Amino acid sequence: MLKAIFFDLDGTLLPLNEDEFIKVYFKELSKKLYPLGYETKELIDVIWNGTMAMVKNDGSKLNIDVFWDTFKNNYGEEKLKDKDIIDSFYTEEFRKTKEVCGENKLAKEIVKYCKDKGLLVVLSTNPIFPRIGTLTRMSYVDLKENDFDYITSYENSKYCKPNPKYFIELLNQFNLKPEEVIVFGNNTLEDGDASNAAGMKCYLVGDYIIYNPKAKNEYPHINMDEVIKIIDENLK
Repeated sequence: MLKAIFFDLDGTLLPLNEDEFIKVYFKELSKKLYPLGYETKELIDVIWNGTMAMVKNDGSKLNIDVFWDTFKNNYGEEKLKDKDIIDSFYTEEFRKTKEVCGENKLAKEIVKYCKDKGLLVVLSTNPIFPRIGTLTRMSYVDLKENDFDYITSYENSKYCKPNPKYFIELLNQFNLKPEEVIVFGNNTLEDGDASNAAGMKCYLVGDYIIYNPKAKNEYPHINMDEVIKIIDENLK
């Protein structure tokens, strides 16, 4: 019996080209931090290093701690004083990324439909961003925090996609069996193989599918307007 829906955000509920998004993201972050003495190339390298460290997290600490440990190791402990300024970026300049994101007028309707059906609805976005950065991106498609029962972020997660333990942790947290969940995503490795390894069913949604060469399996590709039909079929 279907009990929960896990939705990816970037490239799924929120239409975006990852490369274009990252370009604007780093441009705006570099502009924000340059006056504080952060050189652009080094900053971008440190952000990537922190991201990769989170992706490789073995579950021994939260992703937020993994990221800021990497930041501290590169810049020194005194630079941790800039964390509040960096956090403010995600509610201010980060909004420029909306310019390279598309619209999804069905996102709100689909999520509400799931809630109305009594399903647990999780935003299973890769937890490499702070919560405030995720809430900002959600707002681009008119989604709010209370639209979901749970939102993964670097503050509350110990694993990242494509590690299957990311999905297993969610199953355990909500006492769910794999067959009781459907995952909607856009990445054959991060959403597809990762959830499949945890025993869940996955559909790739929309126009921004990422066919990762490391993916071992294929997954059904559907349009956004087919999501509700898929859910209904699995509720019968």
